[in-house]
Amino acid sequence: MEKRTKLAEIVKNQHDVILNDWVEFQLNATTLRRDLMKESELREQSREFLGLFTQAVQSGSDIGETIWKPVKDFLGQITRSRVLLGFTPSETATFIFSLKQPLFDVIRAAVKDPKDLVADLWTTTTLLDKLGLYVMELHQQNREEVIHRQQEELLELSTPVVQLFENILALPLIGTLDSARTQVVMENLLQRIVETGAMISIIDITGVPTVDTLVAQHLLKTVAAARLMGADCIISGIRPQIAQTIVHLGVDLSEVTTKATLADAFMIALQRTGATVTKSAATKTKG
Repeated sequence: MEKRTKLAEIVKNQHDVILNDWVEFQLNATTLRRDLMKESELREQSREFLGLFTQAVQSGSDIGETIWKPVKDFLGQITRSRVLLGFTPSETATFIFSLKQPLFDVIRAAVKDPKDLVADLWTTTTLLDKLGLYVMELHQQNREEVIHRQQEELLELSTPVVQLFENILALPLIGTLDSARTQVVMENLLQRIVETGAMISIIDITGVPTVDTLVAQHLLKTVAAARLMGADCIISGIRPQIAQTIVHLGVDLSEVTTKATLADAFMIALQRTGATVTKSAATKTKG
């Protein structure tokens, strides 16, 4: 406890010196991202963190104690902001690790006894290493959350539901259809059915590279969900190789209307809704 108190006293008494040296170390570091963060923001973050650090270290170097919660909360805030800005883990962790040299300098100047010096330097090293590793773990967690959110947004963008005509919707699918994407497809389609009161939904799989048993099951689930909402489904984009694969797999699509092209499916949808398409007089004359 004596060593901890001595370290805390040094940090408290040399606060301004440590802060100035720390900021300079960060500004001169090769990991500095001036394109992502202003110098004024870096200085403010450093000042706020050192203030919290100075308070917490008065009670020891165990970052698991309650007194360190404000420090960890602050690190959580700046780590998340830096992840969103595009900082790498090493660039983010440098915020903590660059504090070592300024602390070592003031400790060496204040502690004359070799044994006390070693003890204080070791305590400081261990403490900052823990905080640095904590920041890297936070960076990884936040990065995974950002990636997960981006994947969900991409799923939303890759499953647009288009209204082709009154009472007719189209859902063009491009890429692999897995369980997660099927859920998004169904939610988007059902929502649009509710919003528009559509009677027919065309699911176009021209852009789906392969159709296996799992993909076929996902399609059937989507068709069933749409029917429960009062809309019939037509599957278009059935190419020869996909037709052969479906037959080979023994998948039963007999209760689902299928067409080779979206245009063919659209014509069927128009017939079922009682709509007709005719050429204008000008078009007939040109013909």
